[in-house]
Amino acid sequence: MAKISYYTEEGLNRLKAELVELKTKGRTAIAHQIAEARDKGDLSENAEYDAAKDAQGLHELKISKLEEVLSNARVLDESTIDTSLVSILSKVKIKNTKSGAEMLYTLVSEEEADLKAGRISVGSPIGKGLLGKRVGDTAEIKVPAGVLEFKVMEIARQFE
Repeated sequence: MAKISYYTEEGLNRLKAELVELKTKGRTAIAHQIAEARDKGDLSENAEYDAAKDAQGLHELKISKLEEVLSNARVLDESTIDTSLVSILSKVKIKNTKSGAEMLYTLVSEEEADLKAGRISVGSPIGKGLLGKRVGDTAEIKVPAGVLEFKVMEIARQFE
């Protein structure tokens, strides 16, 4: 059974663009490599040809997997998100109760997670620990370094 994944409009468009790139420029580049290797003579002992054919197989596999992901992708409508509790696509301001450090994260699907951009996966320990919490709630989250305690300061779709 296929796994349905949820994306933002931006994330889904990025995947579609990657698929187009793989199907056009990627296939063209590999066909060029195969043609070059074929021009070098005897195919039975041509390592370059074998490598190019292997690369072609891996490239087609990547295209196939990306097509499968896209066929099971669903776009989340940010306007329907309930901002009274933390859910996917919520932008959450949390405060570490011990250090006092405040952090701002957007909870996204695993495929769109990017910690540098402040986008954490709902499947990560912090993401899982925050799901369903309300402003003022405290979440004790077990991470590899131990247990961290965060207080939910603010939940929104967009922070100004």
